[in-house]
Amino acid sequence: MVAKKLKMIKRGVLIVIEGIDGAGKSTQAEKLLKFLVDNGYEAVGLTEPTDGPWGRKIREMAGRGEREGTPEEEYRLFTLDRAENVERNIAPAINEKKIVILDRYYFSTMAYQGARGLDPKRVMEESGKFAPRPDLVLLIEIPVVECLNRIKRGRGDFSPFEREEYLKRVKEIFDREVAPLPNVVKVDGTRGEDSVFEEIRDIVMELLTSLTL
Repeated sequence: MVAKKLKMIKRGVLIVIEGIDGAGKSTQAEKLLKFLVDNGYEAVGLTEPTDGPWGRKIREMAGRGEREGTPEEEYRLFTLDRAENVERNIAPAINEKKIVILDRYYFSTMAYQGARGLDPKRVMEESGKFAPRPDLVLLIEIPVVECLNRIKRGRGDFSPFEREEYLKRVKEIFDREVAPLPNVVKVDGTRGEDSVFEEIRDIVMELLTSLTL
C-alpha cells in the first residue's frame, strides 16, 4: 500500500466548534477530524473538559448531576483544565504545524458560567492571557427546544446543565457575546448532520487552502 502524502501547512491552525448542548458539536468535530486526516492533513481532536485530573473532576460532578460550589469554583476548575490542555496538547500541536479541532473552548465557559452570573468578558480576557486565539470558531446554531428534543431522543433524561431556562440564557450569551467576535462563523444546525458537515467542510477548506504549501 502506498503511504498517503501529507499535506503540509504554513503554520498550526486552531479550529473550535461551539454551541449549546445537543447542537451536534461532538459529531461534527469527529466528522471534520476524519475528513482532514483522510485527506492527508495532520490533525488532532481535543475536547473540553479534558480527560486530565481537572477535566475528570468536572465530568464526575456533571455525571452525578451536581452543581457543587459557586460559579467562581466552576470557573476555577475549567481554567485549570484549560491551562493544562494548552500546555500539554494545544500549544505543542500548533507548534508542530498541526490542525487542532477543539470541541468547546473558553467560549463555552463564557456562555455556561456566564449564565450562572460570571461576566463573559472577564472569562474571555483572562483566558486570552494564556489560551491561543482560534483561527476559526464554528458556532452551531439551533433552537433550545430542538436541542432538548435531541437530548431526550438520545439519552432520555437531562442533566442540571440541560434545563430549558438555563440553556436559553446560555444561548443568549453565545448570540450576544460570542457570535460577533472575529473569526466566528455561524452554522445552521437545524439541518441533517451531513448537510451541516458539508458547510463546515467548505468553510474549513477555504481557510486551509490559503495555508497549504
